[in-house]
Amino acid sequence: MNKLFRLTSTSALAMLLMTQGLAAETWRMATKMPVDSPEGKIFSKFAELVDEHTNGELTIQVFPNEQLGKEDAVLEQLQAGIVQIYAEGFGYMRKWAPDLSWVSPAFVFDDYDHWVRFMDTDLVQGWFETAAEKSGVAPLGNPTEVLRGPYRVMASNVPITSLDDIAGLKLRMHPDKLAIATWDHLGAEVLTLPWTEVYQSISKSIVEAVNSPVSLVESMRFNEVAPYITRHDEYWQSIGFMMNVKAYDALPDDVREGLLKAYELTGDFSKETLDAATQESLDRMEAAGITYTVVDTKPFVEKMADFYEGMEQAGELPDGYLEAVAASRAAK
Repeated sequence: MNKLFRLTSTSALAMLLMTQGLAAETWRMATKMPVDSPEGKIFSKFAELVDEHTNGELTIQVFPNEQLGKEDAVLEQLQAGIVQIYAEGFGYMRKWAPDLSWVSPAFVFDDYDHWVRFMDTDLVQGWFETAAEKSGVAPLGNPTEVLRGPYRVMASNVPITSLDDIAGLKLRMHPDKLAIATWDHLGAEVLTLPWTEVYQSISKSIVEAVNSPVSLVESMRFNEVAPYITRHDEYWQSIGFMMNVKAYDALPDDVREGLLKAYELTGDFSKETLDAATQESLDRMEAAGITYTVVDTKPFVEKMADFYEGMEQAGELPDGYLEAVAASRAAK
């Protein structure tokens, strides 16, 4: 009798463990960033929070450093459900909804809050819906939740204190027509150069300045040759947690709720982490001799307004774009 009870109990335990194993789900998350980078730490925290808030029913397996391939390869895996989350800029979704190229234009928005309100408009949400219908890929939660940067600056070897200082400035730019046209309109002398050649080019005065996320200035050693760091909030960016919609819909309701809660808390963590890392970096660079300035961006936004109006008249902006920008500016 005891032997039979032990066998029955053992079988029941085995069945329970098998059932729990089948109930658990593992998602693959692809990223470009190394584990020890600020963004890498954010992704690791997300995995921890998902495990915590889904009671272990969903596990996030993070693949950093482009281990699963470059952008196009990962986006294909994301569509196929081989990868369930790709953490990168939402601009990559423009292959399915071209208007998503316009989620982070230069000097359109008055400040961060204005950009957040714009991203919540029906216009932008419609772009994401279009992409989801075509690809089966959509943002996880609020697309502005996890900030990237956390803001943009200009590193230069001459002081930049106002829009007037941009006139004639030799500015490095990546080969993007809109970015080049933007800074040309603002008065800079734009030169296109690879990112990896910026340090040497500034040291030889081939260029005088470069735009960068503030978090990359120290790691790229730009402060060594460009001791003036000017915050100009050129544009705002978020890290898009792009997800496979079918995989998300297949989750039980409570697991989806836990996943979204973990994502929301990751947003809070990202802001704390990036703010702290940024301040520590600025403190080190200021101790080493850089001059840090926050420039008034209102003149930049005003000067770019006629540029974007000209694009609208030429039919080069998405329908209703400037109206949505204006409406979100007026929102309280």
